[in-house]
Amino acid sequence: MPKIRVLVVDDAVVMRKLISEALMRDPGVEVVGVAANGRIALQKIPMVNPDLITLDVEMPEMDGLETLRELRKTYPKLPVIMFSTLTSRGAATTLDALAAGATDYVAKPSNVGNVMECIDRLQHELLTKIKIHCRLPGAETLYRPVKSAVTAPLAISSRRPSNLPAEVVCIGTSTGGPNALAEVFKNFPASFHLPILIVQHMPPVFTAMLAERLNTHGSVKFHEGAEGQLVAPGHAYIAPGGHHMTVQRIGLTNVLHLNDEPPENSCRPAVDVLFRSAVSVYGGKILGVIMTGMGQDGCRGCELIHERGGQIIVQDEASSVVWGMPGYVANAGLADKIVPLNQIAGEITRRTQASRPMAVYQ
Repeated sequence: MPKIRVLVVDDAVVMRKLISEALMRDPGVEVVGVAANGRIALQKIPMVNPDLITLDVEMPEMDGLETLRELRKTYPKLPVIMFSTLTSRGAATTLDALAAGATDYVAKPSNVGNVMECIDRLQHELLTKIKIHCRLPGAETLYRPVKSAVTAPLAISSRRPSNLPAEVVCIGTSTGGPNALAEVFKNFPASFHLPILIVQHMPPVFTAMLAERLNTHGSVKFHEGAEGQLVAPGHAYIAPGGHHMTVQRIGLTNVLHLNDEPPENSCRPAVDVLFRSAVSVYGGKILGVIMTGMGQDGCRGCELIHERGGQIIVQDEASSVVWGMPGYVANAGLADKIVPLNQIAGEITRRTQASRPMAVYQ
């Protein structure tokens, strides 16, 4: 089997070495070149013919964002994984890069005790994404459910349509999620009257920046979730990176609660944690939405929503960057509808237009 050819671009000699060592641990990956800045990288691409590029966000001469924009003119489909620091500047530039066509991103290891621990973390986070985005056969079975003869074509939930009015919309997404969320909410109706609770798998700092960005895309007011925050109609709350987010009913109001309990599905925040808490508060009066992302986080939560009579819609495979999370829900027969990204906003509003929030807000 041919190896995945990777070009590593970073201005720091140490990071180039660490990334290269992490990748070379895998016999299926070959580092075919390194570059200290974007200008050198652009010159090397036709020489080494990479299958994927890792691209540092902050570099002299030509930074990662400028390099990406130039690269996309000639190589529109070449996978590019951005490397970013856990800073506001790094998060902002990474979100710009995703909007400009970056395939994915990885946060640079921080607070790491030693070199081997750093390499281990890079190997865990980066290799998985490289194999998925390069469509390596073996990696897909871990994060993209295989369709069996029994479930093909995909089974839509066969139960009767739910007659429970939704009181909340709960959304789970991961890889490809920032752009997908921007697409969903750019034309959202100003009259939308339900609260929206979101888990987007992202590290700290990034989720706050994402909420700020999404505030520029439409009429819904976005917040990074905070401890004790009131859940209000027409507002959206994104679980902060590094914390699970849950919802609790206190008297006649619903509020957010954050915790640092162990990751679920290797994620914190986790979609299943949010969905499980939402079911405890809203019962089946939930519209669950699962969009593009690796893994199966959210599947168990959707089972709980389904069991209580709530509604579930998922993004289709063709419009997903990675059809892991929505694919697991679809293949489990839990989806009331499978729709492309550009129809999700309409499907949400159609399914909630007759609903009204039941809690009292002050």
